[in-house]
Amino acid sequence: MSNVTSSFESSLLVRDQQGEYRPASADEVLHAARRVLSHRVRRGCAFTSPQVVRDFLRLKLGALEHEVFAVILLDAQNRLIEYQEMFRGTVTQTSVYPREVVKEALSRNAAAAI
Repeated sequence: MSNVTSSFESSLLVRDQQGEYRPASADEVLHAARRVLSHRVRRGCAFTSPQVVRDFLRLKLGALEHEVFAVILLDAQNRLIEYQEMFRGTVTQTSVYPREVVKEALSRNAAAAI
């Protein structure tokens, strides 16, 4: 694993405030990936495959230390209306109220929800 880490650290560089380049930390890489993904998947962008949904949710939920019930609301062409983290819980459980999920989907005129 140390070879992978050292290879990872030497291949990804960031520029610091003095203008010098240094190896990027894992947190910096994840932050940049989240920024890129949120720029790519904005309101109106289509979720065209399960892989796009998987990648989107991995970046949104992967680093959280607590359970979250999130909903992706889509229009009839599977374009993003809104991503919303509706319920939050502990590491082992989250309470979900289906009527609240349905109310949110209806209020946004969503044709589909993930």
